[in-house]
Amino acid sequence: MSQTFTIYVERDPETQLYVGMVPGLAGAHSQGATLDELQSNMKEVIELVLDEHKARGEPVDLAPFAGIQQISVTV
Repeated sequence: MSQTFTIYVERDPETQLYVGMVPGLAGAHSQGATLDELQSNMKEVIELVLDEHKARGEPVDLAPFAGIQQISVTV
């Protein structure tokens, strides 16, 4: 069975690495020098987190991703 996860991605200005995390899935975060490397690392970490839940008999109930909004403020 295949499941699709939404990954939130940022670029760390200090390390120049891409940093990703899955909202609502504790422990599912990683980094990579390229977006391809990040995607590979994220797939691996998601599988590990899901395996841990399965081994403990815990369900993985993620809230559906609602999206990202931008807000303008005067600085």
